[in-house]
Amino acid sequence: MDFGGKDKATYVKETFNSIAGHYDLMNSLMSVGMDKRWRRIAVQRVGAKTGMQMLDVCCGTGQLSMELGKAVGNAGNVTGLDFSQKMLDVAKRSLTQSSNPCHIHFIQGDAMELPFADSSFDGVTVGWGLRNLPDLRQGIREMARVVKPGGKVVSLDMAKPSFPVFKQAYWVYFEKLVPLMGKIWARKASAYQYLHDSAREFPSQQELIRIFAECGLCEARYDNLAGGVVAVVTGIKPRNNK
Repeated sequence: MDFGGKDKATYVKETFNSIAGHYDLMNSLMSVGMDKRWRRIAVQRVGAKTGMQMLDVCCGTGQLSMELGKAVGNAGNVTGLDFSQKMLDVAKRSLTQSSNPCHIHFIQGDAMELPFADSSFDGVTVGWGLRNLPDLRQGIREMARVVKPGGKVVSLDMAKPSFPVFKQAYWVYFEKLVPLMGKIWARKASAYQYLHDSAREFPSQQELIRIFAECGLCEARYDNLAGGVVAVVTGIKPRNNK
């Protein structure tokens, strides 16, 4: 991908800062409203329960964080971390409109070097964030580090459908229509061209479970959603890990 002479981290931060105000609308339009259901499935896969301490990495506008908040309840706690301040500003505004925001907190930080002690969280999620990291394996290792033994790391992200005709139609939609939608509704076609390009380069769901295993997570598996357009990838930190 062409980052305009910038490193990937700088390019991604500037891109998401520029589309923060339209991000949730575009997600809903691109997914035909299915993104809400996908987030609920991710929360189920990570095993979020009442009273748990959860981390949402690359939390963006906080939609997945707030879905986690419903699962852990007032007795639990959710921390959402992102490096785009403008995305976090949107998340904080959305949080003030929720019924009980007290147990959800948003902080700015780097997924490459999470500011938390080892084994701090009962579960870790990342929604549409892994493909934006400058070092995919380092990001996964960091999430594995901060989750407790027996806890899960769950990624919700674009995947690679395999059905022949559907696959071709999907990539045409992604390459041609999504940037056009970005130009119309977010006034930023280049940001949504990046979405296509990053999805193309991102490992398939089958490859990603192998990378999860490389990074120390066991029982890695994936669940295809919407015919493999999106996948939930899950790994567990071994219980003998400290």
